Amino acid sequence: MDSGNFPVTVKRSEVVAALLPVQEHWLPMSNLDLLLPPLDFGIFFCYKKISLSPENMVAVLKKALAQALVSFYPLAGEIVQNRHGEPEILCNNRGVEFRHAYADVEPKDIDLYRPDVSVHGKLVPVKKHGVLSVQVTELKCGGLFIGCTFDHRATDAHSANMFLLAWAEIAQAKPITRLPSFRRSLFNPRRPPQSHKSLDKLYAPRLSMPSSPPPDDHDHLISRIYCIKSKEIECLQSDASYNGTIRSKIESFSAFLWKSIAATCDDRSKVVKLGVVVDGRTRLSNKAMSLESYFGNVLSVPYVEASVGEIQTTPLKDVVDMVHECVAMASTAEHFLALIDWVEMRRPNPAVVKVYCKDENDEAAVVISSGQRFPVQELDFGWGKPDFGSYHFPWGGETGYVMPMPSASGNGDWIVYMHLKKRHLDLIETRAPHLFRPFSCDHL
Repeated sequence: MDSGNFPVTVKRSEVVAALLPVQEHWLPMSNLDLLLPPLDFGIFFCYKKISLSPENMVAVLKKALAQALVSFYPLAGEIVQNRHGEPEILCNNRGVEFRHAYADVEPKDIDLYRPDVSVHGKLVPVKKHGVLSVQVTELKCGGLFIGCTFDHRATDAHSANMFLLAWAEIAQAKPITRLPSFRRSLFNPRRPPQSHKSLDKLYAPRLSMPSSPPPDDHDHLISRIYCIKSKEIECLQSDASYNGTIRSKIESFSAFLWKSIAATCDDRSKVVKLGVVVDGRTRLSNKAMSLESYFGNVLSVPYVEASVGEIQTTPLKDVVDMVHECVAMASTAEHFLALIDWVEMRRPNPAVVKVYCKDENDEAAVVISSGQRFPVQELDFGWGKPDFGSYHFPWGGETGYVMPMPSASGNGDWIVYMHLKKRHLDLIETRAPHLFRPFSCDHL
């Protein structure tokens, strides 16, 4: 059997609402939420053979989900437009799409290296309504696959992780470690707004959603998942550090990937853009206020660009300095306060990060987000931790997306989801096979 060509049968489809009634109300988006276009992102995790019956496991998941939605009630709502044409969350407890499915396949036969054919729309649902969609798929061997699709306008990865962890804790009758906060006033603009002109280089008015180019065999974006060994990550970090300056693993990896993409291009005048997602929670938190429990988007995406020739000839340690400076620019409270003000001065006109807008001379543009806080080892619903977990984010347009996250093994390895042009992925694999190892069941 083709590892992507296995049948998935939906046994039951229903809607799971919050266990307790919710007073219908509108939850406005913060200015940082408004920077997100209508995009969905997926998270999935796999459990190998479990002693419990599938029906019992699904019952546990549904019951715990209904309880979790009491605290995470916006996930049971829907996103609608207000009179200004801006999105808001209508908290009406319409519920979460919940599907119980069966896949006639063993875990070892699922080609997780190619999630476009094995996961997308099969094991991770395509969300049709609401803010969240869930699919629980029992496998031929008695294993279980849980796939969730979130509306990115309502939640970032930090918030999704917080919900997943609470869902698992409730399933085990444990108290929720972190109750969510939806206090939008934390992101009110200053009076008067104090925007920085530097933000005009990072963000632009959003006229429409970038559309994906028509697929062909050489230039369309595809998704692949790799396993990178911990020793290789440490070697990469060592190569990128110098004179007592220790760069982070994600900065070192980002610089290496930036150089790797540039190395695949022969036209040295072309430009490669690299964006890095920065979470503003720690930047905006202080002794009087912590944003660790805040549910919503607290993100900025600064980016750096250079010609193919410049990237190719610049040593890795200098390229990682460029990445570090890019991240540092957005790693201050003032950057996020100014970004909130920048959005306010342009409302209700939507905006988008510029790295998502392709120029004629661009060879490639890619955004890297660190999923190192993905709590894959803590997602125990009562039958043990997952054997595998990953994001799945084929977000459309022509900008790539990369998300490294910890392996469920807990040994320091990374699972790296990459959504890039096929030719770039093929050449990167060829040039660095020691680093980018296609994920297989052998890694479970």
